[in-house]
Order: sequence, then C-alpha cells, then structure tokens
Amino acid sequence: MARRCAGTPFLLQLSLLLLLHLGGTLGCASVAVGSHIVPLGSAVTASCIIQRELCRGLEQGKVQISWMLDNKLVAGIQRQGPGGTEVSNLTLPRFNQTQARLWCCVEWNGTKQRVGMAEIRAGYPPAKPLNLSCVLNLGDYGLTCQWEQGTDNHLPTSVVLKCAGSKAQAVTGCIPQGGHSHCTVPRQLLQLYRQMEIWVSATNALGTAESEHLCIDPMDVAKLDPPTLQSIQSIPFQTDCIALAWDVARGTEHMELQCELRYRAPEDTAWALVTGIVGRAGTTQSCGFLFGTQYHFQMRCRRRSASALAYWSEWSPGRNYTTHEKAPTGKLDAWWGAQPAGAGGRLEVQLRWKAPRQREANGRVLGYRVTLSPRRRGRDPPTICNTTHTHCNFSVPAGTRRVYLSAYNAAGESAPTEVVLLERQGQPLAGLRAVPGGERSLWVHWEAPLAPVIAYVLEWQRVTAEPGRCCSCWQMERDGAATTALIQDDIEPFQLYNISLYPLYEGTVGMPVHTTAYSQQKAPSHAPKLHLRRISKSEAELCWEPLPVEMQNGFITSYTIFWANSIADMASATVNPSLSSFVIQGLKPSTLYKVHIMASTAAGSTNGTSLTLVTTVLDDTEIQFLFLTLGLIFVLLMVLLICFQKNERMKEQLWPSVPDPANSSLGKWVPAAVPQEPLQVLTAREPGPAAISTVTVLEGESGKQPGKEPPALPVAPPALSRPYVRQEGPGEPVQYARVGGAGYRGQRLLPEPGPRFYENLRGRG
Repeated sequence: MARRCAGTPFLLQLSLLLLLHLGGTLGCASVAVGSHIVPLGSAVTASCIIQRELCRGLEQGKVQISWMLDNKLVAGIQRQGPGGTEVSNLTLPRFNQTQARLWCCVEWNGTKQRVGMAEIRAGYPPAKPLNLSCVLNLGDYGLTCQWEQGTDNHLPTSVVLKCAGSKAQAVTGCIPQGGHSHCTVPRQLLQLYRQMEIWVSATNALGTAESEHLCIDPMDVAKLDPPTLQSIQSIPFQTDCIALAWDVARGTEHMELQCELRYRAPEDTAWALVTGIVGRAGTTQSCGFLFGTQYHFQMRCRRRSASALAYWSEWSPGRNYTTHEKAPTGKLDAWWGAQPAGAGGRLEVQLRWKAPRQREANGRVLGYRVTLSPRRRGRDPPTICNTTHTHCNFSVPAGTRRVYLSAYNAAGESAPTEVVLLERQGQPLAGLRAVPGGERSLWVHWEAPLAPVIAYVLEWQRVTAEPGRCCSCWQMERDGAATTALIQDDIEPFQLYNISLYPLYEGTVGMPVHTTAYSQQKAPSHAPKLHLRRISKSEAELCWEPLPVEMQNGFITSYTIFWANSIADMASATVNPSLSSFVIQGLKPSTLYKVHIMASTAAGSTNGTSLTLVTTVLDDTEIQFLFLTLGLIFVLLMVLLICFQKNERMKEQLWPSVPDPANSSLGKWVPAAVPQEPLQVLTAREPGPAAISTVTVLEGESGKQPGKEPPALPVAPPALSRPYVRQEGPGEPVQYARVGGAGYRGQRLLPEPGPRFYENLRGRG
C-alpha cells in the first residue's frame, strides 16, 4: 500500500536504488549550506552539485534538480557548473523552524529521488540568567546556588556556575544536571570568611550570556538552625511585660547572633515583631502585652556580622503562654428598655450591654453584676441581677433613674458603669436609609438633627415569620457628629432586617426612626400559589397568599400574571406587590386557560406552578335569569293545574261524567214476572236490529223513594242470573224494562257486582 501511494512501481525504485548505491551518493551529489545553525527567522542559503559521471543512470539526458524542506517542495535556481556538473542554488528568505532537513532531489523516470541532505537548526542566543542566590549548608559546608534560566532559546545550551577567589582565577564550580537551575559548589572550591565572586554562564552556538556577579563571603549566606525557646514568664512588677529565655542551635555556639521574636494572639491576623535581640544565648524582655491573653511565640536568628544578603534561620517551634489577669477596666456600653409593671408601682427594665474588649477585659470575664447603688468601701450594695450573659431583665421601684453595671473576672471587679434610665421623647431623626455594605454588612445613613447629640444607638432585628429578639443586635456610636454607621454583627445575606436609630441627647433619648434593608438580594425561593376565587365566561379572579419573608430573598418589586389558552394566545399583566388578587378580563367563553404567577425582586424572578381553569358558557347574571324564568314557568303551570282541579265547570268540560251501569238500580234487581227464557245470542249469520215486543211498566210503592230501600238480607246467589232482555227469534220483539223513579215491589235483588268496569273514576271521586 505504501509503494502504491508513492506512485513509483516497485521494480523501478529498486533499480534506481541499486544504481545510486553502485555509483555512490558521496561522489554523486554534495549539499552545502551557509550555516547549519542560524538565528530564528533569518535567511538560509544552500547549493547542490550533481556530478553526472558519478551518478549511474543519469549519464545521458538532462538532469532536473529540485529541493524539499522536510516534505515541502521549494524552488531553486539550476545552472550548469564546471566539469559537466549541474548546480542548483537555493535561498530561503525567512527560516521560521527550529529544526528541519533540507533535501536535494533529482528527477529519474518521473520521480524525485533524494541524493543529498543538510540539517539546519534555528534559535536565539541564550537569555541572561536572573536572580542568582546561594546558601551555605553548615552540615557539609557546600554552597548551593539557584537561579532563573530565562526563556528557551531552542538550541543546545551549556550552563556552568563559575566562582573565583579574591586572587584566584575563575573555575567551574558546578554544572547543573538534567536541565535544572541549581547546583552545589563543593567545600574544597570555597574560601570561607573571604569574599568570592560567583556567577552563571550560559553558552550556545549563537552566543554567551552571564548573570550578575554575586560577591559574598560564603559564611554570610550560611543558614543557621533555629534557636530553642526555653521558658516564658510574666514580670511581677511590670505587669504588661514578659521575660523569655532561649538557647542557640548546636554548632552555632561560637557565633554572635542577631535574633527576632514574633508573637500574636489567636484572634490576631498579623504578627507583632520584636527586633534587636543580640547575643549567643540568654533571656530577653518585652512589654505591651494584654492581661489574661494567650500568645504564641516564635524566634529566629542569623550571624550578626553578616551582610544584608544573609539568611535568617527558620522560625523556631512555637510556644504558648498566657499572661496573668487583672480586674477589668473601662466602661461598658449599655442600652435599655423600660415599661411599667402594672399594679404595684414597679418598673420592668430590659438592660443590654456589650462585652468589654480584650484590652479592657484583662482576662476571661466570669460575669456581670447590676446594683441599684455604687459599691462603697466596706460594704457591697444589694445585687438585682448577676448573670454571665450580656442582657438581664429585672424590676425596680417606680421612679428609679439609675442602675450600676460592672464586670468581674478572677482578679477582681471593674468600676461600676452608671446607666441612667432616661425618658424617650422628642422628634425622631429624618432621612434614615440603609444600603448594602457587603454580603454580611449594612451601611446606615441619616441626617443630623438640629439639637446637639451625645451619641446614637442602632438596633437591628431580623424579620422572621416567628417573632424573636436578638439581644446582641445593637451598637452605640459615641461620635455625636456622625451621620453614618456600619453594621457587621449578625447580618446574613438574603434576610430582611428592621433597623431603628435612637439619638441620645443631654438628659433624654429621642424617639426612634425605622427602616428596612437587605445586605444582598436574589430571586425569590418560591412564587406564590394561585387560587381561583371566581370565574365567569369572560373574567377570572385570582388570589394568592403573600410569600413568607424568609422566602422573598429581597424586596418584591412586582408580581406578573401570565395566561394562555390552548391555541397559545399568551397574555400577561404586572401587579403591584402590595396586592394579593387580580382579575383577568377579556377571556373567551367555555375555553381552557393555563395561568401562572412570577414573583420578582431586583436580583431575579421565580415562576410558580401552573393553574388550569375553564371559563363558563354563561355569566352568573345570565344563569340567575335563566333559573328565574324556569321557576316562573313552573309556578305558572302549578297555578293553572290547581285552578283546573278546583273549578268543577272546567272539570266537567274536560272530563265529562259518564254513568256507570253497574251502579244503576236496574243492576240490583230481577223482575219476577219475566218468564225465564234461554238466552239466544246473535250470530254472525243472523244480522239485523232487535225488535222490542213487550214493555213492562213497574210501579213503585207508596211512601218509598227511589234508591232509598232498606238493605236486603243476604241471600244465596242464584245458580244463574237471568237476563233482563230477551232476544226473540228473527223479526221478533225484545222485552225491555224502563226503570222508574221509585222502588219496585216484588223485585229480587241481585248480589253486588264484582269489578265495576264501567265506573267513572273521576265522577266517583
């Protein structure tokens, strides 16, 4: 596959290689360049000479010479040289590669064959070594030096550390190995306690560079082992001083040393440094320490006679020491609130104060004491509050205007601080505002009042759903001319704070002024949940509960309501954050809508969950009108029905009374004179009207009214009741009896008929 890609048949390549091998390439072609190492970006010249008689296979025909820089074809100028040679000259105006091979090629059977090569490298002169420094190791007294080599020059570079004595020639002190920038000069090449000159030399084909020459006494750059701290104790008579005993490291007992001491308390960020400690060993004293405070001490040394280039030893292992305590000093900042305690004429006082600073506490404060009078020599006043906290609630008799507060530790008690319970009155300050001072701080600004102010008291409370009180969230500004203050204690980002400012005047306390602020804001944690209050065919009223203050993460600037139907007809409206309801108007009847709310602060917005609602077909008023119409129709129908029921005339017109034959008088008797004849029924073959031949007239008894007969005794029913109408043969008359208006003599009553099929139900009712 490789031979096929080269484009030359394998046999032709093999034959050419044999010809060139037999003739020899050294005598066939020679390549010469101006310089094999050149500055990067400079011009390169080269020539290729082909001796035809030495290149077998090229004796006949014209020789074509070409050039290749690595695998890139470059053009040269070919001419005929002396002695039947062919010469090609090449000039590369800018050589921008750090390393490349330049090939001379000839054309043979349509292919380019490489017959000569020259390798070219390019780079820069070596950079000047920088920041040379050396240190003497007292273990083997070898001088270790290090430096910065500078930028890479892309060429092979030899680096040597050279040194020379005051009267000796320069020698190679050491050669760094593995490309490192440090090496160690052995002891036998050094002259201790004498000045020596040391420098670094870097050389490549394009030049040489040397570092700055370092003139030192090797002992001046010796790095000593750190000293040892033996003991630390307080000086009894100088109560803020300590005495520290130390010892030098082994091997440096004969040296005059210069040492430094550093110390700090656990809450300090910077070290305090004590300089000018000289000697071989012993003790040193230092003052200015706080009482009852733990300190961490460390020490280091170097040769006193060394130059400024001398190295300090490492810091010694640390040692802790706590200074002795004394009674607290200074006054306590106190703030109070007072209100009547109801019946009994007493006053409830809420007293708060700031713990003394370390410089004033003089140790660990064990507690605080509140009394009604100052402590006098020989007797202590009664204590109304003794606590380890920085606040206390107690009751005092009405009219009490002063209480006394003091702090105590193991060494004693401070002088009492007088707290005057002043009345709060007067006009509040103007222009109070608070702005973020950082993620956990707030700057408070206000306008100075006209009356002179002694001090200001700032209170702040975190606003939460569950009310609470921070007893330490206050501070006093002693500068009465101040108009700004920085709050840094107990401030958290994304939390709302109520801030109050009290001016303290001579003999009174001004009324407070209030504001709210966030130290940092972000988008709300959640958006309110929407609820549907009412809906019609064109409107929907939505309501929501305000976000809890812990979820707001900032001042709510607006609520935005979004709604859209199924065809993506989107609309929105912005609502004032003080509102908790909104009416969407212009909706389409009987349409499904999706609604959601977005809560926004100055730092971002948060979307709520979606609410799905469907508008009605009719409005409430239309539905009420429809139901009212149906009700009226129903009432009208009921009235008409009742009227029909009560009106007999209308009832007879609609439902006429039909007599029931079964209840007639004729149905209850059988005539005795009528001969019993068999009942003959007309058949279908004997049509024709029946002729009445006999009419029997019955006369009623005197004194009786028709239909008023006494009830007949029950008799056994006859075997077969006879008919009242006798059907004669064809063409014969039919007997028929007509009922009279009175009772009938000699009649035989029939039993009560069974079902009354002809009874008129309505008439009976």
